[in-house]
Amino acid sequence: MKHEQLAKDILTGVGGKQNINSVVHCATRLRFKLKNDNNAQTDELKNLDGVITVMQSGGQYQVVVGNEVSDVYKALLQVGNMSADEPVSATDDGDSSGKKESLLGRFIDLISGVFTPILGLLAATGMIKGFLSMFTSLEWIDPASGTYQLLNAAGDCLFYFFPIFLGYTAMKKFGGSPFLGMAFGASLVYPTLSGLSTGDPLYTLFTGTLFESPIHITFLGIPVILMSYSTSVIPVIIAAYFGSKVEAFFKKIIPSVVRTFLTPFFTILIVVPVTFLLIGPIATWASQLIGAGVTGIYDLSPLVTGIVVGGLWQVLVIFGLHWGIVPIMLLNLSTLKADPILAMMFAASFAQIGAVLGVMLKTKNTKLKSLGVPAFVSGIFGVTEPAIYGLTLPLKKPFIMSCIASAAAGGIVGFAGSKLFVFASGIFGIPALISPTEGINYEFWMAMIATVVAFVLGFVLVYAIGFKDPANPEAAKQTPEPLKEEKAALEPNPNNRYEISSPMTGEVVPLQQINDATFAGEHMGKGIAVRPTSGRVVSPINGVVQTIYRTKHAIGLVDDQGVEILIHIGQDTVQLKGQHFIAHVKDGDRVSVGDLIVEFDLQAIVEAGYEIVTPIIVTNTADYLDVVGTTAQNVQEKDKLITVIG
Repeated sequence: MKHEQLAKDILTGVGGKQNINSVVHCATRLRFKLKNDNNAQTDELKNLDGVITVMQSGGQYQVVVGNEVSDVYKALLQVGNMSADEPVSATDDGDSSGKKESLLGRFIDLISGVFTPILGLLAATGMIKGFLSMFTSLEWIDPASGTYQLLNAAGDCLFYFFPIFLGYTAMKKFGGSPFLGMAFGASLVYPTLSGLSTGDPLYTLFTGTLFESPIHITFLGIPVILMSYSTSVIPVIIAAYFGSKVEAFFKKIIPSVVRTFLTPFFTILIVVPVTFLLIGPIATWASQLIGAGVTGIYDLSPLVTGIVVGGLWQVLVIFGLHWGIVPIMLLNLSTLKADPILAMMFAASFAQIGAVLGVMLKTKNTKLKSLGVPAFVSGIFGVTEPAIYGLTLPLKKPFIMSCIASAAAGGIVGFAGSKLFVFASGIFGIPALISPTEGINYEFWMAMIATVVAFVLGFVLVYAIGFKDPANPEAAKQTPEPLKEEKAALEPNPNNRYEISSPMTGEVVPLQQINDATFAGEHMGKGIAVRPTSGRVVSPINGVVQTIYRTKHAIGLVDDQGVEILIHIGQDTVQLKGQHFIAHVKDGDRVSVGDLIVEFDLQAIVEAGYEIVTPIIVTNTADYLDVVGTTAQNVQEKDKLITVIG
């Protein structure tokens, strides 16, 4: 139910299903492509319980949820009646306003769409390979044993048949039939073809050049350059793009009665030969050139490269731009069998959790302390978004300190020449630093030293330099030293009962009768509703304004005894975007019972088609034995409305 309600709120916040072109998710984020970003309610989404933050980057509207993102994604598909297999419109170049996406935005969207679905599997198989390397280095397992062979097959399965998996996700991304993409990928790794490249060639093309290629077979007299595609990335993605266009063409011209089998028939007949004759060789050469270019830059100064990559990695994560580097990492793993970039950013997550630990021990803010525990645990496993968005970035200095620590660690890794040999992150990336051929060596130990440096330096810098500690929400609930005549009213209630006054004049409505499942189901807490007869909201308590929404339709208050109150004026009135509302307070203001908080044009809101019944909720209901509403049918401002039993 929690995920379902959050999914409903997110769906409303992004402008409804009608505003969504597509949605996927990665380790922590829902990644939307919206028809018009202006229709999304970003501030309201950021304030949702369960949403860490909202980012707009790379042509995507990203709602950062955290570790439960897969459950929220499933709930989103269900409540929005959407299908995970529904392809993105191949003709969609931007939002409905006609704005075109940037080239970088399209690239990031493409890469994230292709690689996100298999990221977990990529990390899982990488972990298996990493642990196997560690076990063989420690002589815990014999490489000739059946145990090793089976586990090695489990770890190798994804990379060996990588084109098949990428064919599925890429074809789906381009709007084609995913199983056709799998067929393209399967043809590239067809076992018999690899055996044809042995023996003396018929002749050789491009002799004496970088592209020298022996020819063992021909297709209709055209020479076929046979290459190893088992761990390749780019060839099958290009083939899938080409295949989606070919499939779309045949769908248009083939009659529907025979389209089911003739469309894939002609598509495969065209795409597979073209892939082997042109796409595969050209894409492979391009991959090799990119890999050589990255190695060349790295070789110029590994130390400087490590400092830059380590220091900027978390900045790229903030904007989701790290996806642009993923293909280069995978190219290095497939062509060079190792990747220095992964190694240089490996310690970044440990720098981040070091900074989080510094915040947890330094802050007096109870909310920051509570956020720190799950953020720290997630960071251990390489998922740093909760730490970045929930703690270090809002506090600014801790984020900068973590980047400095990560840069120092990246420089150590670059100087030592450490590399990762399989895709992995966080603590599970440690075995991935072990060379399959050399075992635990100097480069591995230097990477471990860099990891320790990142964690310790991140912690020490944050703890020593400090940061601006936000006011403790618990302290905000306390009153300044009261006058003698007020002090009695602030003493703990001897009967453990707290009275909440009515913030408006109107008709009392049981919460269960209002037309909003969130409030009626008491998912936000217990309370009561009022159908107002005047356009005024006054403070029902003596306390502090915790939050007044930008749209001024909802107010959060905390009274001096710690009771948290939410006043939500009307239903769906967030859509008015502040029109017809006037706020007389701001966040952090102190208020007393009867102080005017908000005025609203009652008649205008009703004429705009909105229900005006207003829930008044005790949002921390779980802290009390019960919350009981008045039995009166009508109330005036400052009449007793709710009794909270401690």
